[in-house]
Amino acid sequence: MAVERLLKDDATEEKGERARMSSFIGAMAIADLVKTTLGPKGMDKILQSTGRGRNITVTNDGATILKSLHIDNPAAKVLVDISKVQDDEVGDGTTSVVVLAGELLREAEKLVNMKIHPMTIIAGYRMAAECARNALLQKAMDNKQDSEKFRLDLMNIAMTTLSSKILSQDKEYFATLAVDAVMRLKGRNNLEAIQILKKPGGSLRDSFLDEGFILDKKIGIGQPKRIENAKILVANTAMDTDKVKIYGARVRVDSMAKVAEIEVAEKQKMREKVQKIIAHGINCFINRQLIYNFPEELFADAGILAIEHADFEGIERLALVTGGEIASTFDNPESVKLGSCKLIEEIMIGEDRLIKFSGVEMGQACTIVLRGSSAHVLDEAERSLHDALCVLTQTVEDSRVLLGGGWPEMVMGKEVDTLARKTPGKRSHAIDAFSRALQAIPTIIADNAGLDSAELVSQLRAEHHKESSNAGIDVITGGVGDMQKLGISESFKVKQAVLLSATEAAEMILRVDDIITCAPRKREDRM
Repeated sequence: MAVERLLKDDATEEKGERARMSSFIGAMAIADLVKTTLGPKGMDKILQSTGRGRNITVTNDGATILKSLHIDNPAAKVLVDISKVQDDEVGDGTTSVVVLAGELLREAEKLVNMKIHPMTIIAGYRMAAECARNALLQKAMDNKQDSEKFRLDLMNIAMTTLSSKILSQDKEYFATLAVDAVMRLKGRNNLEAIQILKKPGGSLRDSFLDEGFILDKKIGIGQPKRIENAKILVANTAMDTDKVKIYGARVRVDSMAKVAEIEVAEKQKMREKVQKIIAHGINCFINRQLIYNFPEELFADAGILAIEHADFEGIERLALVTGGEIASTFDNPESVKLGSCKLIEEIMIGEDRLIKFSGVEMGQACTIVLRGSSAHVLDEAERSLHDALCVLTQTVEDSRVLLGGGWPEMVMGKEVDTLARKTPGKRSHAIDAFSRALQAIPTIIADNAGLDSAELVSQLRAEHHKESSNAGIDVITGGVGDMQKLGISESFKVKQAVLLSATEAAEMILRVDDIITCAPRKREDRM
């Protein structure tokens, strides 16, 4: 018994086989959960939060689904983390990464049951991953030099990314939007400059790309509705002190006239501040906080457009796009960097009036306005578009392109298979398992489309044993198709990230042989 009392009362420990079982099962359960969202015929999940308002998210994005789950199993948490990293790093492939890691563990479980040591499996997986990556490197195409072809590649990649999302109906339209937006960035991968505005109403087809920057605000009353060659001062300062409001302080006066004097002084203070601001020689003043009617009046008299309450994200982005800086003191006008743009005007989108800044300093900035029937549709559309934009910016950086539709997995599977035949010893079992795990991805794509996956994948394998085949799964016709002709492409960077992250995660979970769970903290009775 003395040994037993090593850990605290309620702490539990699982050793050896049981620990491994529980981590395998947890990881596979997570993989099975997101498995059905993979591929062009993948399904969506509804996530309902337990908080106030019971918010509902309808999504197809692996990372979003896993982020919202509360998971107890430690191994499952590792998978959630890799999908988050994949989302931050390349933006797409969040589901694939989890599914691949899950499949690797499923295969590893069989090997462990055959009494092969986990370290041997890991060594095999390492070799296989290296081999698979080299196979991809050899097959990757690079059209960076030919701008026409490169644009076509980008279009195909965007369409492939969007085809598994809610935007798949209008994927050509949205792919064009995304490619235009990314091409405007001219190789700078600063996604901040692409703003996505969501406006309920209309249908998804009504979405459009607008050059310049759109601020979700109305222009105040009695102010110029359009300004050309605007000089913009972006500020974060309080403009609401033209009345006496001193909380918790008592001002004793012996007549109303004195109160009036104090108010006059306050007004004077405000007027001076406004004059300081006007002295910058601006014709547009944008503030993050309130502007009271008195200063607003003063601005209107000076012919300056004053915009109040611009939300923080909007204002940061605006400063970035117009090339200004956010100011909060106005004593020395020469040190403040003003923003500039050619034209500020009010536009209508649906029922709402917005302010549009066109011809901004940062020529590559643009705004994508999404329309849609409900907030849920818009959120999901934004996530899908964000995925596409991320993948495109990554591809502009690293212009290597692969075919899609389960083609890369089959190419890697074939190479890994050949390696397994050559490798002596127990490691070859692990390498073989790795190739089976890779081929699980086309299998799942086919399964989700309701096709006969066993038949299709074996046809694919036969195709790939011929020299340089472009065969992949064509979900639309339900057979094996030529991915080159169908224009289904993926970014090399995404595939490589999927492969390496999944292998590392599987390796990490395989190394576990002991899980210790701490005792839950007791709640003391507070009487």
